[in-house]
Amino acid sequence: MYASGQDHTMLVQAHDSVFAQSEKNEGKAEGKFNAGEMIMEHVVDNHEWHVAEIGSLHLTIPLPIILLYDGKLYTFCSSRFHNETHSYDGFKLESEGPHKGKIVRVEENGSAVYDFSITKIVFAILLSSFLLILIFVSVARAYTRNRNKAPSGLQSMLEPLIIFIRDDIAKSSIGEKKYEKFMPFLLTIFFFIFFNNLFGLIPFFPGGANVTGNIAVTLVMAVFTFIITTINGNKHYWVDIINTPGVPWWLKFPVPLMPVVEIIGIITKPFVLMIRLFANITAGHIIVLGFISLIFIFGEMNAAIGYGVSVFSVAFMIFMNLLELLVAFIQAYVFTLLSALYFGLATIEPEHH
Repeated sequence: MYASGQDHTMLVQAHDSVFAQSEKNEGKAEGKFNAGEMIMEHVVDNHEWHVAEIGSLHLTIPLPIILLYDGKLYTFCSSRFHNETHSYDGFKLESEGPHKGKIVRVEENGSAVYDFSITKIVFAILLSSFLLILIFVSVARAYTRNRNKAPSGLQSMLEPLIIFIRDDIAKSSIGEKKYEKFMPFLLTIFFFIFFNNLFGLIPFFPGGANVTGNIAVTLVMAVFTFIITTINGNKHYWVDIINTPGVPWWLKFPVPLMPVVEIIGIITKPFVLMIRLFANITAGHIIVLGFISLIFIFGEMNAAIGYGVSVFSVAFMIFMNLLELLVAFIQAYVFTLLSALYFGLATIEPEHH
């Protein structure tokens, strides 16, 4: 059995046609809207700030890269990675795989790469911290200048929140004798979370960074709460942990079951603070971005369907953003309240037990 020259030519042409069509389909598939990738790019941290996308043009703000490798300091701009290999000066910004988004050494010689870069989250934290300092310094100066006058402007907006934290959180949770000691931390943590929650809802630069939805940020805040609670814990606080009153002796001896449970509780309290804030804020961002993604997903199927879905998607997105305004305050309030409760339990006097 053999094919004639004409048949062979037809077979080759058919193969080439199928191969070309396959490449076309693959290219089309690659050009399809990837909702998961879009959502993750907006939720996770990045070494540059994506501002907008106009066709194939990506408008980004490059951020400084600061690396310590093999005892040497390397500094350059993240735009240096904008090439085919995503590498510069022996370092590579991984675009896929388990180390996606991280900077690694192209030729590894056993030394670790320590990344101290100013990422999107770090830049947002520095910016929000600067704005918060600017706001509260101006408010403090206004109080100094106008001691006998009614508050106005920023004073009148912030004073109810400050009094609310003092009276309804600090005093009621810690007590009127000791609350003042913890007020600086409680005010700082509340306004930092609240301000960044609101800033994260702004869809354009300099907003949109998922600061309080980053688990590293919530971890640091929870660790501060843990350290302050541990340092200020009085004698009765630690005695109650080691020898919990009202518990049968057989839960303490010979196996110290209750002390172990209490010690685990000390660790789980800041862990709960960390996870609650991270999960709620991240979930809110994902839901909003999910509604936006529906427009493009259905639009690729049919333009008319895309326009029809956009009406409902935009409506639900607006509703979720309004709900997120409430969540922004609630999450700041819950984190501050729980921190104050932990401080109160650590400093409570025995007669109040």
